[in-house]
Amino acid sequence: MSENELEKLKYPIGRYEKPAIFGTKERAEAIAELKALPDKLEVLVAGLTDEQLDTAYRPGGWTVRQVIHHIADSHHHSYTRFKWTLTEDQPLIKAYEEKGWAALEDAKIMPIGPSLDYLKALHAKLVILIESMTEAQFQRTYIHPEGNVVVDLNEQVSKYAWHGAHHYAHIKNSLREE
Repeated sequence: MSENELEKLKYPIGRYEKPAIFGTKERAEAIAELKALPDKLEVLVAGLTDEQLDTAYRPGGWTVRQVIHHIADSHHHSYTRFKWTLTEDQPLIKAYEEKGWAALEDAKIMPIGPSLDYLKALHAKLVILIESMTEAQFQRTYIHPEGNVVVDLNEQVSKYAWHGAHHYAHIKNSLREE
């Protein structure tokens, strides 16, 4: 497999790029994506067999099951980052070892139902929180410890809308390969 083919499997919708413009319209579209993600995922994976759930979306990649659990874990962290940033002055957030989390038994063998249910509840809370934010709150920032990168909450909305779409595409593409 060529590097280009592997890159396309890793990033089926392209790598995340911070939008040059992310105004009210773009934010509303991203919020709509976040709101729709749990139901879209549930429809996409409805009726999958354990064999399909335990198939990697690319050579050397996570299984569909691990991707579902990862989305729940990652978006949980995102929600917490919003809360910290809205209640603390430029907090230094805690990163987590996503590959390590995906290698734990709950991500490898657990049914996906609890993570899909959790995503529904989490995204309901996340969307209400984001929709209630003021323009000034979207400019609040946190510090990501990997490179001491300053991230504002406007970018966080963009990044996690992309993140959900990114992994949705992984799962969708893996099902096409069958």
